[in-house]
Amino acid sequence: MTKDASGLSGGADAAPDAGEAQEPGRLSALLHSRAVTLGLAALVFAVFVFALRRLAAEVSYAELVAALSATPYGDLLLAVAATAASYAALTVYDVEGLAYAGEKRPYRAVAFVAFCAYAVGNTAGFGPLSGGAIRYRFYSRLGLSPEAVAKVIGFVTAAFGLGLLAVVVVATAVSAERLGAAIGVSPAPLRIAAFLALALGMALVLVLGRGRRLTLGRVSLALPGARIVASQLVVTALDVSFAALALYALLPQEATVGYPAFLAIYAVAIGIGVLSHVPAGLGVFETVMVAALGASVPTTALISSLLLYRVVYYVLPLVIAALLVCVAETRQLFTGPDGQRLRAAGTRIAPPVLATLAVITGLTLVLSSVTPAPQGDLDALSSYLPLPLVEAATFLSGILGLGLAIAGRGLNQRLDGAWAVALVVSLVSLVLCFAKALAVYEAALLAVLVAALLVTRREFDRPASLWRQRLTGPWLFAIAIIVASAAAILLFVYKDVAYTHELWLEFEFESDAPRSLRAFVGIAVIAGAAALASLLRPSRGTVPAPLPADIARAAAIVETQDVSDANLVRCADKSLLFSRDGKGFVMYGRHGRSFIALFEPIGTPAAQRDLVWSFVEMAREVGGRAVFYQVAPSAVALCADAGLQALKLGEMAVVDLTRFDLKGARRSGLRQTASRGTRDGLVFEYRLPEAVPAVLDELRAISDEWLAERSAREKRFSVGFFDDAYMLSQPVALLRHEGRIVAFANVLRTGTKAEASIDLMRFSNGAPKSSMEFLFIRLMEHMRDEGYRSFNLGMAPLSGLADSPAAPAWNRIGRLAFGHGGRFYNFKGLRAFKAKFDPEWQPRYLAVAGGINPALALADASALIAGGFRGVVSR
Repeated sequence: MTKDASGLSGGADAAPDAGEAQEPGRLSALLHSRAVTLGLAALVFAVFVFALRRLAAEVSYAELVAALSATPYGDLLLAVAATAASYAALTVYDVEGLAYAGEKRPYRAVAFVAFCAYAVGNTAGFGPLSGGAIRYRFYSRLGLSPEAVAKVIGFVTAAFGLGLLAVVVVATAVSAERLGAAIGVSPAPLRIAAFLALALGMALVLVLGRGRRLTLGRVSLALPGARIVASQLVVTALDVSFAALALYALLPQEATVGYPAFLAIYAVAIGIGVLSHVPAGLGVFETVMVAALGASVPTTALISSLLLYRVVYYVLPLVIAALLVCVAETRQLFTGPDGQRLRAAGTRIAPPVLATLAVITGLTLVLSSVTPAPQGDLDALSSYLPLPLVEAATFLSGILGLGLAIAGRGLNQRLDGAWAVALVVSLVSLVLCFAKALAVYEAALLAVLVAALLVTRREFDRPASLWRQRLTGPWLFAIAIIVASAAAILLFVYKDVAYTHELWLEFEFESDAPRSLRAFVGIAVIAGAAALASLLRPSRGTVPAPLPADIARAAAIVETQDVSDANLVRCADKSLLFSRDGKGFVMYGRHGRSFIALFEPIGTPAAQRDLVWSFVEMAREVGGRAVFYQVAPSAVALCADAGLQALKLGEMAVVDLTRFDLKGARRSGLRQTASRGTRDGLVFEYRLPEAVPAVLDELRAISDEWLAERSAREKRFSVGFFDDAYMLSQPVALLRHEGRIVAFANVLRTGTKAEASIDLMRFSNGAPKSSMEFLFIRLMEHMRDEGYRSFNLGMAPLSGLADSPAAPAWNRIGRLAFGHGGRFYNFKGLRAFKAKFDPEWQPRYLAVAGGINPALALADASALIAGGFRGVVSR
């Protein structure tokens, strides 16, 4: 019997060696799902860019620049106003999502995080630079549980998707004829499809209004009410309508498409862009719009409008988000009683916001270096600067832009080295803006980034080198998109320039094509080198076994902390990662691609923050996934900062020893057990470590008998096992019957006396009934008398998962296993046993990246505990 079988398995084979890395074949396809997704996204991007190039074959760069310059300022102001209205509507998504999750927070805080989340998610929208990642960082620090944050994110995602579909349907029904004419489709089938979809939608609203539930097998989901659905549909309609208006306002006067038909096309293009998984739908959205509106809007003017729309609806909000972060950092945004907490949460958004701004600024510099400078600027520069300086400025500007984009990953991880690189690169690029051309807008964007970096300096406090960071798949994909975009722009701008070898050696102020070509080659070479450095960097294929000195060092840290279960480090079956300051550690194991840390980092708060990031980076460096197993609520925000999602595993039973006694009606069962044990002749004994050797052989015999009776072998990782060194390192509580030891449990404790716990609990066949319950009672009384404040009974797996209508699928599946998984593990029985002691139930979480990773991580954790997947299903 063990305190916690949190691997959700019934038995164990021998654990693999600490350095062994197993790769289970049953998940080989799923393990490469990210690579498949990125590959498909790259293919989609290439196809759409090729299609866009064909559609814009008759457009020249000079005509495009002229169209951009001819845009009336009134149209720009209307587009900005429509953008502001759209983002205002977007904030309501989070308000409704919080209401759906049963949470309420000040609107100013919700509006702040929603605006920043959409500014980042709309512009980048991949991996850690997504709206969901920002919401997780912010809301977790405002006290929302991971389940509540997941509900908000799920609600926002579903509301946007369904609302976007509703807008397409309504706009199509209203303007079927004009839409059909614009895209070359007969209006009849469009109208029929729209009205059928409208009828289904109305039926859905009626069903929701009656409080129906959706049942899939044993899983029942209460659908949201009609009021929430109706209000959210209105909000989404306003959001999409204003966003479409921002682009529609930029179309030229000669456009013949009406707004309702344009709205339907816009909504479809946005949906396709989202589904493409290309960051910001870059190239995909433009291709759909040009293909659908090419007959209604002059192609040159349409592409010009799309470029301006990207700036107004994507870049401008991101710049404003960076400025808001600066204001929050200077403590002017949030005031009042809750201001300090809101400011603390708000400043955690600074890294992803500035990382995204760095990527966009870098992209701007890259694209600027492969396009010709205005002739007037070159004429002015030729009077003051020598040609070699202009050439060098153009060449270096593109490379620095790529470096700034790469530094964005380090900024998101709060690396001080990335901050320094980004600041230096931005300052140098700011100077070069006036050496390669009089690039005022680029300089303004760089100035905002520099100011934001300076104001938020203290948020980038992780002392790590940027150059040691391996670029992960999503970041390599983002860099590839930047280089591919530069190549596409270069080919478009100079499509009328015939290539010759002499272009490389042509140096003149008027020689734009050779200058841009050389800049692109520099960008491509640096990007290729960065990618190869990441892909070919040697990595640790195994995890090191701990040395005795490391175990002693970790045990000394445990003595200064409150987590008694951290004494499992004494088992010496887990690898160790120490913080830079030596005041904390992570104990972890590896199975398959999962690097699984047991508990949150153990140590000081500063060491914990450092270790979360270090552990995540260590796993990613070798292409693995970082997992934190049995994370306490206090550490969820730290995991969120590193881009991990927390999912509830179960609940830890903790007894308050300062109030523990056997008095009152609620403890009548415990009193009866204690009285019966005394009558049966059970005698409790507590032995300190120095007294354990005298009884070690008897304890081993009981342990062997207990395992043989159950045809089981020892588990590992999250529970201890009978080992002489481990058993001698901590006290042991035991029961004697007629002078013979019949049951024992080893006791885990720390020097702070905040908590005591137990690990191995084993008894002989001759032990009287309820011996273990009697042992628990006497041990709790003893630890209370010794001054310990709480007693940890261990985790009840899958218990306490929310049954709310808004609960995520993880919770519903977990509740199904808890209620009907008795064939494999006695979930209900374990919780019922611990509930006898009237504990406080504290949640514990699995922290891992999203997607299918949680399921894979839990499978690997179970196998790690059981010693292999065969042990998961065996006794």
